[in-house]
Amino acid sequence: MELGNRIKELRKAQNINQDELAEKLFVSRQTISNWENDKSYPDIQSVLLLSETFGVSVDQLLKGDVEKMERIITEQTQTDINKMNTYAIGMVISMIAILITTPVLAFFTGFWFFIPFVVLFACTMYFATRIEKYKKEYNVQTYKEIIAFTKGETLSKEDQIREEAKRPYQKVLSTILSGVIAAVVCGGIAAVLIMLFK
Repeated sequence: MELGNRIKELRKAQNINQDELAEKLFVSRQTISNWENDKSYPDIQSVLLLSETFGVSVDQLLKGDVEKMERIITEQTQTDINKMNTYAIGMVISMIAILITTPVLAFFTGFWFFIPFVVLFACTMYFATRIEKYKKEYNVQTYKEIIAFTKGETLSKEDQIREEAKRPYQKVLSTILSGVIAAVVCGGIAAVLIMLFK
């Protein structure tokens, strides 16, 4: 990116060292160093402060970096969408595997069925936590928001407001549904165990 070089040039042109610039922008000297060496990128507030400090417009400061930033953000979002879809598929496969293999393994192997059950359950929980990470990062919670995100789309402002209003209800419903699924799975396992060890 060009912004790092531009910050360095503008700072030197005004005869300001990194410490002085850091103090004006309310950041650390290391942060300034990271920006100048393209290790990180300033947030929007810092860009505005840089523009004000150097007496240049935001457009002059960023020049061609905006297009590069948009491309990087789009590529990163698409990567995250792909990862979230992969984790969702992995979670569904793990859950189906638990439901199918648990009774069969319990019948044929007895108490040893718990070993593959625990492994599959751990896989399911891993995939679920990864999905939650992306849901929090992109602020998608309701079904409609998640579907739009996985398609790379964004909701209109009106739809976003509606979906945010639905979040508390959907959380309650998802909790109840999770409880029902857990009860069915545990009930099935208990029934198989009762039949085996009767």
